[in-house]
Amino acid sequence: MKRSAVVLAVLAWNIAANAQSSGKAELFSATQIRGLLEALAPKAAADGSAGRILADYGSHRVQISVRTTSGGAEVHAHFDDVMIVQQGSATLITGGTLIDPKSNPDGETNGTGIQGGKSQSISSGDLVTVNAGVPHQLLVSPGTTYSAVVIKVRE
Repeated sequence: MKRSAVVLAVLAWNIAANAQSSGKAELFSATQIRGLLEALAPKAAADGSAGRILADYGSHRVQISVRTTSGGAEVHAHFDDVMIVQQGSATLITGGTLIDPKSNPDGETNGTGIQGGKSQSISSGDLVTVNAGVPHQLLVSPGTTYSAVVIKVRE
C-alpha cells in the first residue's frame, strides 16, 4: 500500500507540473491514467470508492474514479458528466426520480436510489454522457472493480 501511495504522489506531481507548464494543451497518457487508477484501487477496496481530480480548467474538470460498491443516486445542477469506462462493468440508471432527495448548497442533489429510471449495462471502453439535471446512479456488482475517467463539463 505504501508503494501505491508513492506512485500516486509521483504521478500526481508530474501531472500538476505538466499542467502548469503546458498552457492550453495537456496529455494524460494511458500509462499515467492506469498508474493512478491502480494506486486508487486499495482505497476503493477498503472504502467502496476512491477518486482524484487530475485537472480543473474552470470550464471542465478531469478526474478519475474507482468503485467496488454501488454509488448513491445524484443529480448535478451545473455539470454534464462524460465518463470513459476504463475497467469493469456496472449498471447505469438514468432518468426517473431520486428517492429521498437531499439538496446540497452547491446545487447538487443526492438520493438513496432512482425510481422509474432506465437501466443500461456499461463496460470497459464505453463512453457515457449524462447531462446536467438528469438523475443517475451506478450499480456495481459485488466482486467487481469499476473505474472511469470522468470529465465534468460546467454548464
